[in-house]
Amino acid sequence: MVKEKADIIVVSSKGQVVIPQEIRRKLGIMPKTKMLVYGYGDAVILKKIEVPNVEKELREMYRRINRRIAKYGELTQEEIAEEIRKYRKAKRS
Repeated sequence: MVKEKADIIVVSSKGQVVIPQEIRRKLGIMPKTKMLVYGYGDAVILKKIEVPNVEKELREMYRRINRRIAKYGELTQEEIAEEIRKYRKAKRS
């Protein structure tokens, strides 16, 4: 494990802190990046997390379903569920 140089930061009156630029670059922290924060003893731990864009994923699933409806006609609930399973499986690989 590589030892990093510590930086001193100041907490604002609103409880905000600025993560040093070097750390933001190294970790790929951009505006709107989601972070998990929790206290551990006398420390505050921040962890970058990836939150899926559910709205975007739903739009893509409906696009696939609509293409299939246009080609084959109306789908049953089971066929829609199968399309969703296929989409999720393709997304995982």
